[in-house]
Amino acid sequence: MKKFLSAVCLWGLALFLVAPFVWMVLISLHGPKEAIPPLVETVPKIWHPENYTFVLFNPSLPVSRFFWNSVFVTFSIVFLQLFVTSMAAYAFARLTFKGKEPLFALFLGSMMFAGSVLQIPVYLLIKGFGWLDTYQALIVPAVSSSFTVFLLRQFIISIPRELDEAAKLDGATEFQIYSRIILPLSQASLATAGAFTFFGVWTDFFGPLIYTNSTEMKTLEVGLSVFKNSYGATAWPLQMTAAVIVMIPLIIVFLFSQRFFIKGVLMGSQK
Repeated sequence: MKKFLSAVCLWGLALFLVAPFVWMVLISLHGPKEAIPPLVETVPKIWHPENYTFVLFNPSLPVSRFFWNSVFVTFSIVFLQLFVTSMAAYAFARLTFKGKEPLFALFLGSMMFAGSVLQIPVYLLIKGFGWLDTYQALIVPAVSSSFTVFLLRQFIISIPRELDEAAKLDGATEFQIYSRIILPLSQASLATAGAFTFFGVWTDFFGPLIYTNSTEMKTLEVGLSVFKNSYGATAWPLQMTAAVIVMIPLIIVFLFSQRFFIKGVLMGSQK
């Protein structure tokens, strides 16, 4: 009986959380000029899947370009950030050097500053480098992440040092230990950090808004605001269509990475 009640509660919670997304998808399939219908009429009588073609391949607004910019920028940041922060985390977890503890304290202290506080200094630096309205402006500032360094360091500390010592006896260098031992054993934490980074970069609005000027360099989040201004706030089905296009990659990444979340939790509980 308890298992049955638990299953009912979990299914009810799942339906409650999924219902807004389902509603948004159904609204996106209504006619482009229709108003938002009452809940009892949410399912469209006539389906309009051409809304997605209209939004993605509209000749007057390069939404497909916005989508490509978001994909390129997001995956570039995820790859570069994991590479840089994993090396920094390895250094903090395994190497011994002067000033390591104060430097790590600075890393932790930097997490207290909100991203909006740093946007003006970052903007001035980007302007000084001549990177405004370029991919460098969208990618380089996000390569470093104190939170990702902290997350990966905590996981690497839990890996037995005996593996490092055995590898050193076989003549392995620090980089070989990092790349051939630490990284393969850190797949769960890397996937978790990569997913967090993906969600944050994909949904970032203010960074691309400040650092880019031309329409061709805008990401999907910023481009949707242009889309809204171009077609008016009353074209709700088209607005919902654009929102669904933004959310689909997030859902796909979550579905593929959720097993790593679970694996990371289980490994942490065992240790």
